[in-house]
Amino acid sequence: MSDEVIARAFEQANLAIRGEAARPVVKWFFDEDTFTASYVVSDPSTSRAAIIDSVLNFDQASGRSSKASADAIIAYVRDMGLTIDWILETHAHADHLSAAPYLQERLGGRIAIGSHISAVQSVFAGVFNEGDAFPRDGSQFDHLFSDGERFSIGSLTAMAIFVPGHTPADMAFLVGDALFVGDTMFMPDYGTARADFPGGDAVRLYRSIRRLMTLPDETRVFLCHDYKAPGREDFIVETTIRDQRTSNIHVREGVTEEAFVAMRRKRDAGLGMPRLLLPSIQVNIRAGRMPEPESNGVSYLKLPVDRL
Repeated sequence: MSDEVIARAFEQANLAIRGEAARPVVKWFFDEDTFTASYVVSDPSTSRAAIIDSVLNFDQASGRSSKASADAIIAYVRDMGLTIDWILETHAHADHLSAAPYLQERLGGRIAIGSHISAVQSVFAGVFNEGDAFPRDGSQFDHLFSDGERFSIGSLTAMAIFVPGHTPADMAFLVGDALFVGDTMFMPDYGTARADFPGGDAVRLYRSIRRLMTLPDETRVFLCHDYKAPGREDFIVETTIRDQRTSNIHVREGVTEEAFVAMRRKRDAGLGMPRLLLPSIQVNIRAGRMPEPESNGVSYLKLPVDRL
């Protein structure tokens, strides 16, 4: 991530904070089963909007999916008279399935992710023995963002910022003064995301977060997850760059890269696999689509025995 990218992002956020550019409306939806926050970010002047990190509800024990979380988003979009331009993924999630294709079918919009998704596809296509017919170039998505790429949501200026570390393919999205950070950071009282997935790297995570923390203090920060730190009763998914920079228990000012990496590696070594890792990754590297149905018309998700 170049200094030029952050300089442009800094300017963009400051314009919105000072009221010299459109400030987005952000509506959040929370799925308590996976502790996931999804967002609709919209331009109040044009009613154009984007959906970020949607959830397809999935019961692993029965193999059944449902669409309650996505339907809540659809109801809001229709009630507000919004037009969806983008359906964005910050990364290929390992803890929930994406509802992007279902939302696209009903609301339109382009499904997009960072261009480094190809690295994740290459790793997990091998894990699930997908074969040569499975594309590993991100072509399942409608658009692949590069670092610093600008795009529009109505009159809002948005930017994709490459933030590897949690996975090798994470993107943050800056829309006006609103920063959607995916799984890089959590609430300041909870800390940061794990970095032990294939291609993850605690050093890169630290550096990605440090770059984001150079954005203006008043930049609103919207998280992909909240797990309620001990002693806190409510789920919270919005904070600020100032609060992250001064109060994040893992990576606030004064925490060195060496100390962060040591903490993150020790902590990650004691974490179990995410409950929905295997179904989530199979679906999410396909842009939220299930594997092709077999001869009986049913899609099947694989469970690699002793592979991970």
